[in-house]
Amino acid sequence: MNWIAIVLIVIGVWLALKVAGAFLKLLLWAAAAVALWWWLHPYLGVPFLPF
Repeated sequence: MNWIAIVLIVIGVWLALKVAGAFLKLLLWAAAAVALWWWLHPYLGVPFLPF
């Protein structure tokens, strides 16, 4: 492999890790929102699943 291929592989791995990190952060925020809704829905008088 030449140096351009190595640079492209390194950049690709770096971008894949960035995307995976962003997806994990989004997943954790969604889990926190669901947990908060699960805790608050009885006090608000609304069903757990509003649809």
